Amino acid sequence: MKSRHKKLMLVAIAVIALGVVAALVLNAFRSNLVFFFSPTQVVKGEAPSDRSFRIGGLVEAGSLRREKDGVTAHFRVTDTMQTISVDYTGLLPDLFKEGKGVVAEGRLSDTGVFVATQVLAKHDENYMPPEAASALEQAQKAQKTLIAPQ
Repeated sequence: MKSRHKKLMLVAIAVIALGVVAALVLNAFRSNLVFFFSPTQVVKGEAPSDRSFRIGGLVEAGSLRREKDGVTAHFRVTDTMQTISVDYTGLLPDLFKEGKGVVAEGRLSDTGVFVATQVLAKHDENYMPPEAASALEQAQKAQKTLIAPQ
């Protein structure tokens, strides 16, 4: 084999190896990517049914119910336009309260209930996750346009 053919073979092997590595990295990134949806988007069917995603908004006042086992909680998340029921088994964050911002990660069940695997609560009086704040702002704008006299 000529030296020119050897160089071409090495370049071809390097390109193939780089392609395989890039495909593996992109696949790992895609499988770990978790998107955020507001309750309105979930109700409209924009959220995926086959993979995990995050839902955020406010914990609806009066909606929190805890089971006797002490670790299972049921509550509703709202963006002031739509509401989604959430079931969570685990310890809720200390700052989790009704009327406060929350982001939950999980999947929709066949019955339309969001089954959370993780719940994140806001950490001080001024903070709300940017996605949840944006979803609430959009819902309030949409609500104003529906209420405004024509």
